[in-house]
Amino acid sequence: MKHPLIVQKFGGTSVGSIENIHKVAEHIIKAKDDGNQVVVVVSAMSGETNRLMDLAKQIDSVPTARELDVLLSAGEQVSMALLAIALNKQGYPARSLTGAQANIVTDHQHNDATIIDIDTSAIEALLAQDLIVIVAGFQGVNESGDITTLGRGGSDTSAVTLAGKLQADECQIFTDVDGIYTCDPRVVPDAKKIDVIDFASMEEMASKGAKVLHLPSVQYAWQNNVPLRVLSTFSSSVGSLVKGSEPLQSICGLALQRDMRCLTVASDGYLSFERQSHMLGVQIWAVMESKGRVTIVVKDEVYAKLELTLGDKIGTSKKVSLLTLVGRHLAELTELTHVLLNDQGINAMHCDINPQSLTWILPPENIDKAANILHHAYFVSAQAINYQSKLAYSG
Repeated sequence: MKHPLIVQKFGGTSVGSIENIHKVAEHIIKAKDDGNQVVVVVSAMSGETNRLMDLAKQIDSVPTARELDVLLSAGEQVSMALLAIALNKQGYPARSLTGAQANIVTDHQHNDATIIDIDTSAIEALLAQDLIVIVAGFQGVNESGDITTLGRGGSDTSAVTLAGKLQADECQIFTDVDGIYTCDPRVVPDAKKIDVIDFASMEEMASKGAKVLHLPSVQYAWQNNVPLRVLSTFSSSVGSLVKGSEPLQSICGLALQRDMRCLTVASDGYLSFERQSHMLGVQIWAVMESKGRVTIVVKDEVYAKLELTLGDKIGTSKKVSLLTLVGRHLAELTELTHVLLNDQGINAMHCDINPQSLTWILPPENIDKAANILHHAYFVSAQAINYQSKLAYSG
């Protein structure tokens, strides 16, 4: 009789110290003792990717993309080996695999690759030997044999894609919070845990900056109906479940995106700028047109690359942050949201209205305050239930 198969993913904080690695081993051992086959995906230890990135930037402010992938992939290899050592010492045979050894094949986009396919035969052979398999998240190999990485949060995508390919019974994403919240609880202390959220709303939250799940992992889970649960390494909470396509709440949550930058480009040069940005692999997050110029929003981390290659086309630039309210029919809340922020001395630069979200572009120093103001208004105050009911009725 075939045993149930569980894929467990542990983030950087979960494997951030030897003590925490032992806690992770306990979760894995429990799953194994419960009669499951277990495949584990790990991130680099907390802070390690940033440390490696800083080392690279001490040499070159814009490191060669291929070599940066070779460097950054080392972080996950440390985690997987230490965890395998911990499990083996406790009498639970485990084998660690790099992305290449696990046959995770990606496209050729260094630093932000997409998984094309996974040949699971190597993993299945190890499972057949009753081994716990530990796979380095965040990384793969392209068809040329080069190491690639999947972008920040890519270990989630590694885990969910593996779960889909292996037809796992459940994919569990362990992190330092005990589920998905209406806003980042480290920013908004009275954020509420969401027991169940639909894939569509979770996709919008992730695309607008909520870091609890990597966007491609949500998209893959939705497309392939992979059961997805977010829970904490450090508590016994059952966490939050992501399932289904129909929104369960009219207003689902608030997402924050820090470290963004607004750039202005002359209107007649925008199409050329957009084309060249695409060639550089730079994502444009928002576009605002006004007389004679176009204002665009990109991640601040790519600004050096843009300035180096397209500096002659860039006018002014300044750092900004994005705050997004996720839900349905939110255009009705545009004026009220503006009033709520304005009354507290926060002047938003721009509001972008989408079918599932309302995004405000704000000065970075106001983002935390704005998040608390809107969260209180739409999730905590006496009026919050009325807003939910009104928007639900609108649908």
